[in-house]
Amino acid sequence: MSLAAEKAADDTLIVRQLGLQDYEPLWRRMQAFTDARGGDTVDELWFTEHPPVFTLGVNAGREHLLATGDIPVVQIDRGGEVTYHGPGQLMIYPLIDLRRRGLGVRGLVTALEDSIVALLAEHGIEARARKDAPGVYVDNTKVASVGLRIRRGSSFHGMALNVDADLEPFSRINPCGYQGLEMTDLKRLGIDATLEEVSGKLLPQLAERMGVSADAIELG
Repeated sequence: MSLAAEKAADDTLIVRQLGLQDYEPLWRRMQAFTDARGGDTVDELWFTEHPPVFTLGVNAGREHLLATGDIPVVQIDRGGEVTYHGPGQLMIYPLIDLRRRGLGVRGLVTALEDSIVALLAEHGIEARARKDAPGVYVDNTKVASVGLRIRRGSSFHGMALNVDADLEPFSRINPCGYQGLEMTDLKRLGIDATLEEVSGKLLPQLAERMGVSADAIELG
């Protein structure tokens, strides 16, 4: 690998707006991307949303599935417990070489959480992260959930931000393993925006916290 290629990979972040994607095929794409990475593979950030699906992390307890009904359940390879994904929820998938970026796992989780806290602060909404239960909270409600997998020093999976979603399916599970945890979304918090608008506002916040300069962002 040439020094020029290595520097380009170090600096560049390709951002992809993928629209509505079935969960399992996109998960397999993330795995394949991570497995095929080399030292000159450019980092990517995927924004997407999914049709309704429940996902179970590697150590998730099936007792937290209460009444899933006709929504499919997929056992996957991220950390964390059970959660729900569906339309109106912005999925943020950082496919990042953590060692090259100088980020640890905790650093990436904090970058994801803090970018959403900052986004909400722009609208006068006070939000916070919790060390005992990753994600972003407003008062006693949860607006974003995080679950990552690190393989060969690189990340996949990521964060789910409720933008304008049907929250009823969360009542069919114990979200993130917590009984009675109340979920919210940006619409209920008074922020009326599309997923594309939210991702556009979130991108500079997240890039800054991952050490990516604005001129190193490429739209894929």
